[in-house]
Amino acid sequence: MRPDEAARLSAQGIGTVPSHFMMDGATYQRGGELGFEGLDFYTAGRGGPLGDVDGRVVAACFVFFNHAHIVESWERGLKVSSPFESAGAFVACGYAWAEAHLADGPDYERLAELAGRVVAGADIAGVPLFAAWSSVPEPDDPKPLALHRLHLLRELRGALHGGAVMAAGLAPFEALAVKTPGFAPIFGWNDPLPDVEPLRDAWEAAEQATDRSVGRALAVLEPAERAEFVELVGVAHAAVA
Repeated sequence: MRPDEAARLSAQGIGTVPSHFMMDGATYQRGGELGFEGLDFYTAGRGGPLGDVDGRVVAACFVFFNHAHIVESWERGLKVSSPFESAGAFVACGYAWAEAHLADGPDYERLAELAGRVVAGADIAGVPLFAAWSSVPEPDDPKPLALHRLHLLRELRGALHGGAVMAAGLAPFEALAVKTPGFAPIFGWNDPLPDVEPLRDAWEAAEQATDRSVGRALAVLEPAERAEFVELVGVAHAAVA
């Protein structure tokens, strides 16, 4: 299997499996127990591995979010706990989610092994949040470990996609409107959505460019291993309960 093909076929699973814990009610219940308001736990937790940085740095990494919204959320989160503590609490919710919601059966150990090789070999140029998460200690158990490394690959693809979107001439808000318009309010946007029909070709070009970029990371695997990786990501995606 070609690297860009593997990137395209694994994109949905890589994007979706880690997103489940980020949207899970139990995650925000835990955030509330820690003193976070609303989605501030997401901002503080996801951005936490960047360390004690200005909120604009976090906003720059959260490409598709309203930047002012993220700056305000980050500053509120800093009043609750340190960035690294927030990150630890946030990803612990991910590990708990994985144990509770990834059904038995798939070979999570093998998925984690293949994903780990991709993570270790990926270029960190232009993907600062991926680089930051790469320094976070990993869990030992197969399900949480697979979730952890899929989360890293989600950050890798997300950053590369952000760059591809802007290189294609799209604003992040325009790309969001094409792909997931229903998320605009969650991402802090209250602006009227643009007409997306004239934007679709540019968005598709950005998606193809993203596949090529992610494919360079997947090239560390042999063709048969890439096919196996795609299959395991799909099986894990289907195993979410």
